[in-house]
Amino acid sequence: MADYQKMWADLGMNLEMHDILCSVLPGAIGDVFLSQKNRPEKMDYFDFVLAEVHGVRPAELVKFREEGGKVFGTFCAYVPDEVIIAAGAIATGLCAGSQFWVPGGEKYLPANTCPLIKAMLGARFDRTCPFYRLADVYIGETTCDGKKKAYEILGTDVPMYVMDLPQMKREKDVKKWAGEIRELKDMVEKETGNKVTAESLKEAIKITNAKRKALQRLFDCRKGKNIPISGTDVILALQIAYYDDPKRFTQMVNTLCDELEKRNAEGVSVFPEGTKRIMLSGTPMVIPNWKLHNLVETSGGAVVCEESCTGTRYFENLIDESGETVDEMIDKIAERYMKINCACFTPNEGRFDDIIRLCKEHQIDGVIDQNLKFCQTYDVEGYTLEQRLKEAGIPVLGIETDYTDSDAQQLKTRIEAFIEVLG
Repeated sequence: MADYQKMWADLGMNLEMHDILCSVLPGAIGDVFLSQKNRPEKMDYFDFVLAEVHGVRPAELVKFREEGGKVFGTFCAYVPDEVIIAAGAIATGLCAGSQFWVPGGEKYLPANTCPLIKAMLGARFDRTCPFYRLADVYIGETTCDGKKKAYEILGTDVPMYVMDLPQMKREKDVKKWAGEIRELKDMVEKETGNKVTAESLKEAIKITNAKRKALQRLFDCRKGKNIPISGTDVILALQIAYYDDPKRFTQMVNTLCDELEKRNAEGVSVFPEGTKRIMLSGTPMVIPNWKLHNLVETSGGAVVCEESCTGTRYFENLIDESGETVDEMIDKIAERYMKINCACFTPNEGRFDDIIRLCKEHQIDGVIDQNLKFCQTYDVEGYTLEQRLKEAGIPVLGIETDYTDSDAQQLKTRIEAFIEVLG
């Protein structure tokens, strides 16, 4: 990583702790990504973003803020970036995917809290993530009780705005979510001083839809018997999607897809013929959490689909672009976001249907349903999911884990046995 010490110091970061975090990144990149054979050449952009993850994009956000722009830090796939973009602001993801941040979060939260939530607070209060330092407002949502209560702690000296996500998907719930988006628009307009117009919102919808189409194209490249890219590389791209400039990201994903489509036409695969095709479903895999992907793909399997918020839930279902007024477009935005099948909903048959459909589309041999420890919603839902998959004749392995490597060998043994059973 280039020298960003002055920028980090100006942001009030804990430089000593941050240096420790950055010192392990080159080794992780080498061990997990660069050690792979026959990688697509166009992964070089995503490698660069990862290597400079706390440098290049934060520097862009610093410059944007110096020019009067506002940055909104978001925690979830339900927060509609369209509204933020339409107000001339920037939406960015926030750090929450490393064991490095967990001890810091445990200063504020019970030990039996989901590691993602603990890491979220640790990265924030230990001052080792520049994105928390750059956000003018944090935007949360009520997808789980843990995050909902943690937001009360998080918003101590930065404004914390929480969207109330309905827990069911009736018509009145979709209307309620549209009302939440309208209130978000009012808040964003007040913070930025910019009006969300029909023209700016329509353009923002086109920008995010183009991003979703690029990611759909990436996943389409993985549906055939040929496997032109590892799941480990794909999860990196999905994680970067939450941080990168949306137009640039779209362009780079499409460039990668050009290469992958050429590979498919030429029969170039990164795995031997007959490698078992695995879907990972469940809780989000936030950067730099590549644990399960790496374990699967060093145990004889290939991850060819992710059903998670760092996967299909992030980009499936485009926003209907037929709306002409701001109100019409907000209704269309609400309809699209309420199609995301998070485990916070009840009932949640749509998620089970999605997984079975994706298994067929991606020719899946087996599903690994991964649950971060203490995530009750996905843990409880795992029971019904396993029943549905067994009824459909799809092998499934349920795994509970956290961000540590202490269970890596045990998990590897279980994954290898699961893949072997697949024949």
